[in-house]
Amino acid sequence: MASVGRASAMLASGTLVSRLLGFAKAWLLVQAIGVVTFAANAYGTATIVPNSIYAIIAQGILNAILVPQIVRASVNADGGRAYINKLVTLGMVVFAAVAVVATFLAPVLVSLFGIPAAQKDLATAFAYWSLPQIFFLGLYTLLGEVLNARKSFGPFTWAPVINNIVAIATLLAFILAFGSAASGRHGSDWSFGMIALLAGGATLGVAVQALILFVFWRRVGLRFRFDFGWRGVDLGTAGKAAGWTFAMLIATQVAGLIETNVSNSAGEGYAGPFAMQNAWLIFMLPHGIIAVSIVTAFYTRMAEHAHRGSITEFREDFSAAARSIMLLIVFSSAALIVTAFPVARVFTSDYQALGLVLIAYLVGLVPFSLVFMAQRAFYSLGDTRTPFFFTLAQVVVIVAGVLLCFLVPPGIRAASVALVVSIASFVQAALAFWLLRRRTGGVDGGRILASLWRFVVAALASIAAGAGFLVILGGVDAGAFPVSGPIAAVVTTAVVGVVMLIVYVGFLVILRSPDLESGLAPILNRAGRRSRAPR
Repeated sequence: MASVGRASAMLASGTLVSRLLGFAKAWLLVQAIGVVTFAANAYGTATIVPNSIYAIIAQGILNAILVPQIVRASVNADGGRAYINKLVTLGMVVFAAVAVVATFLAPVLVSLFGIPAAQKDLATAFAYWSLPQIFFLGLYTLLGEVLNARKSFGPFTWAPVINNIVAIATLLAFILAFGSAASGRHGSDWSFGMIALLAGGATLGVAVQALILFVFWRRVGLRFRFDFGWRGVDLGTAGKAAGWTFAMLIATQVAGLIETNVSNSAGEGYAGPFAMQNAWLIFMLPHGIIAVSIVTAFYTRMAEHAHRGSITEFREDFSAAARSIMLLIVFSSAALIVTAFPVARVFTSDYQALGLVLIAYLVGLVPFSLVFMAQRAFYSLGDTRTPFFFTLAQVVVIVAGVLLCFLVPPGIRAASVALVVSIASFVQAALAFWLLRRRTGGVDGGRILASLWRFVVAALASIAAGAGFLVILGGVDAGAFPVSGPIAAVVTTAVVGVVMLIVYVGFLVILRSPDLESGLAPILNRAGRRSRAPR
């Protein structure tokens, strides 16, 4: 368990640095093109296209099948090297083919996302430069999951840091060369050079992020060689597992397509796809630092337990991971809900539009992270069929709810879409845990629920304290100190966050939460060792 803790901490540190640089990149992007401008929604729609296609052909399929398959292949005489080279070769061929076809079909793909006619040409131009990301995103995931399966977690986590540095450099160059969104740029003002630097710079960062992972293969005893002999390494089993995951991803992308169409219908001047992307970036900060880091460290262990048939140890790891995630995610959700408007103000003066979308997403942060945990638990069991069904339930709720959002005013349409997504996450989480309980004979549910109610009570107390302190500082009306500028917003967020953390931890102490002690143990032990160190 100590090794898992160290791995989680290392992953979290890499994710934290990457996310902070990602915030800097997002902030610069907002300064370059705005949040509710003509170019913002065109760029937002264009970048959704490669990410949607990548998710269908690569992301979920690789996450679902790769680690368990490599763990199984590692018992081969060559330690799984032949399997890995064949799989990476096949993946590169598929990713390249899809990227080329998608780039050729850019105008058709962009039109599927409901972009207004006036913005379609600019969105298509952005898409031509963005769609090659499909190849590099797929390659990054493929190479990174191989390293993770070999228990080399660092490179996959730290590679996005390089991506963000490249993107930040190109955004700074763009602003220096062409000015910021505040200059009043219109759709007709976008030249070939501007489009190439903005969207091409983003693709360059993704390419560097992927290719750098080859450097670390030798450290885990691997050497890549193209191998087109794809038979004989049990790829058929992987293909069967991928079938259900592929169906699940198709369903989620249909839901995403409808979400984008509805949010695009609000029009220029209102929150749309780009505002939702930035809100999602903030939403994903705690999820990436906490949930992804913890689950990634436990995932290979759970796959090993499942392969040996050690269900008791599998349940223990699942319970420990779920409780560790909730301890931090519940507080993160509460703190970000209270400080949503100041956080949004760091990015843009249109903070109300962005802040409402952010709050709507944050309502579902806890179930979203728990669903992520449950999915990986099923994948480690070699079961990609069951996640399809609880994801299908989520998609049904999203599609029905999002279509109703056409009826709400444009000013809150994007926030309404985000709220529907959060509601669907609650439905999905409840169903996922019930199905996992049936599959494994239990998930230590009593212990998990006992922890959860303590976290919720402590979070509600911290919300009351944080909201009260925010009011004391002036509230969030236009002109108030917490939203008067980026610096004031950062100060407010920090102060309110500290107040909420003190209250949250204090209530967990009062409620005698065993998870608080185990969660703080590594920090307290390290502090104790330092205090006892000779001087």
